[in-house]
Amino acid sequence: IELKSGILNIFLKTGIVFTQVDLWLGLSYCDGKWNKVTVNKEGSVLSASMNELREQMLEHRVQELKVNSPVYVGGIPPEIQIFYKELGLEQGFGGCMKDVKFTRGAVVNLASVSSSAVRVNLDGCLSTDSAVNCRGNDSILVYRGKEQSVYESSLQPFTEYLYRVVATNEAGSVSSAWTHVRTRESVPQNVPTPSRVHSINGYSIEVTWDKPAGVIGVIEKYILKAYEEDGPNVPITSAELADTSMLTGILTGLHPFTNYAVTLTACTLAGCTESLHALNISTPQEAPEDVQSPTAISFPTFLLMSWSPPKTPNGIITQYTLYMDGVPIYFGNGTKYVVKDLAVFTPHQFLLTACTLAGCTNSSQVTLFTAQLPPSHVDAPVLTVLDSRTIYVQWKEPVELNGILERYVIYIANNAQNFTSWNVIYNSTELFLDFTIRQLFPGTEYLIKLAACTGGGCSVSEASTAVTDESTPEGVPAPKAQSYSSDSFNISWTKPEYPNGIITSYGLYMDGILMQNSSQLSCYASGLAPWSLHSFRVQACTAKGCALGPLVEARTMEASPEGAVDVFATVDGSKEVQLKWLAPNKPNGKLTYTVLVTGLFYADQ
Repeated sequence: IELKSGILNIFLKTGIVFTQVDLWLGLSYCDGKWNKVTVNKEGSVLSASMNELREQMLEHRVQELKVNSPVYVGGIPPEIQIFYKELGLEQGFGGCMKDVKFTRGAVVNLASVSSSAVRVNLDGCLSTDSAVNCRGNDSILVYRGKEQSVYESSLQPFTEYLYRVVATNEAGSVSSAWTHVRTRESVPQNVPTPSRVHSINGYSIEVTWDKPAGVIGVIEKYILKAYEEDGPNVPITSAELADTSMLTGILTGLHPFTNYAVTLTACTLAGCTESLHALNISTPQEAPEDVQSPTAISFPTFLLMSWSPPKTPNGIITQYTLYMDGVPIYFGNGTKYVVKDLAVFTPHQFLLTACTLAGCTNSSQVTLFTAQLPPSHVDAPVLTVLDSRTIYVQWKEPVELNGILERYVIYIANNAQNFTSWNVIYNSTELFLDFTIRQLFPGTEYLIKLAACTGGGCSVSEASTAVTDESTPEGVPAPKAQSYSSDSFNISWTKPEYPNGIITSYGLYMDGILMQNSSQLSCYASGLAPWSLHSFRVQACTAKGCALGPLVEARTMEASPEGAVDVFATVDGSKEVQLKWLAPNKPNGKLTYTVLVTGLFYADQ
C-alpha cells in the first residue's frame, strides 16, 4: 500500500498473479483532519477506500491470502526491499497513523506490539495542523522562470511538502504529478537536565529524565554521560539508549566513592544536543579491589611486615586484618607489624584483609620465610690416605641447617707452612658428601676443615689430620764446594725441595766415592793436592728410598810451583836467540811464565 502523488496504490502479488488498485485522492486528505483508509480482499475482489472514495479490481486467479511473515507499517527495511524491486517502492511514509486494526481483530497498539521501530515516534502524533503545509489547490508559487531546477529555503524542519511543476507556453500549459518530500529533523533544542539520579551500587546508577520539549522530528536515541567532578572534560562512561520510549536508563562503568556530574544528550538524525547543566551524584562505597599481599623484611626470628593500601580502595579503609597461618594476628589501620618469636628459616602463610564500610576483600595468600642462619654445627671430615699424593675426604650433612644448604667448602693446610696458610681446595654447589684431593706432597702432614654454607652464612668444622705416605725425595740440591786452602774443601747443601717424607740421612759422594753418610748438611775434606779437580754429589734418603742430586766440580786453591825450570837457548843469528823451557814437576796451579834477560842489547845508530 503506497500513497504517491495523490494516488493510493494497492499492490497484491500472490504466486505469479499481480493485481493493482489505484484510488485517486488528489489533495482531499490534506484538510487537517483524520482520514480513514480501508483495504479489503474478498474472494477475487481487491478494493481500497478512503472516506467516501472507493476503487476495486478483480484478480485473474483467486488465491487465498495467507500472512505468515512480519507486517511492516510505514516502510520496508532495505534488506527486504531488494527482493521486491518490481513494486517500485520508495521512501517510507511520512505522517501519522492511529487506530490500526486487522480483520477480526481489535485496534493494534503499535507501541506495545511492534518488535522494532526506525525513525518512529510512538508517543503520539505531531500537531494535526497540517493544512497549512498541504494547501491543496491554493499552493504557493515557488519559482517562475526558464531554469529546470530551483533551491527553496526557509522551510519548516521535519515537514512534508508537495511540489509539482507547470510548463506553460502561449498555447497553454501542462502539469506534473504531485511529488511529496519531507524536510529533515532539526537538532534538539533545550535538552533538560536529568530529573533524578539514583545509585544502584558503587558501579552503576539509574537516571531518569523528562522528554525534551519542542523537538521537531523523531528522537533516535538518548545518551547518558558521567563526568568526574574536577576531572577532565571527557566522560568517564556513557550509555546509548535506542529505545526512546523509555525515559529511564542505567549507566554503568562508574567508580565507587566518586563524585560524578551526569548529563543527558538527545539525538535526531540531524545531530545531538547535550543538556547545559548536569546532575551531581556521589557513588557509594564498595569493598576494596586489588588488595596487595603483604611483604616482609626477614630476620632469623622475626618478620617486619608491611603492606600498601589497595590499588582501588573504593572508599575509606576502616580496618586491616593480618592473618598468619589462618589465625588473625593484627587488627587496625596501620600498614606495618612485627611478627616475633619465630623459628629460624620457617615458612608461614600470610593473608591481608582490607575493609570499607561496604565490605572486605582478601589479598592473595603469600608464603614468607624467616631469614637463614649458618648451620649450627659441622662435623669434622673423615680422611682416608689413598697413596703418597691422594687423600679421600668424606663428611655428613649438618643436622641443623638453619636454611637452604647452598655449598660445601674444603680448606687445607700443611706442615710445610706451619699450618698458618689455609687454602680452598674445594668449593662447589653440587652437594656431594665426598671429594678426593690429589697432587699432594708425599710424607706431608695435612690439616683439612669443612665449611657448610646456607643463605645465612657458613659454619666451619674442626680440622682433621692426615699424613700422606712417604716417597723418595725430589729436588735434591747440588752441593756448594768452597776451598779456603790448597788442600781442603768445605762442602754444604740444603734440604730437598720436596723431601716427600722424613729425611733419614744425607750421603756425600766425592769423585764417585761415598765419603760421608749422616744427617748433617755439611762436610770437610782435606789432604788434597793443590789445584786438584774433584766432583761432588749429594744423596738424600727417606724410609722409601734415596735420590741423588746433580753433579758439580770444583778445584782446591793454588800453591807455589815445586821443582826446577829447565831452560834451553839456541842462537839463531847475530841478533836473535830462541829460548825453550820445561814446566816444573808440580805446577800446583795455573802457570804463567816470566823471561828475564841480562847483558848488552844491539841498538841502531
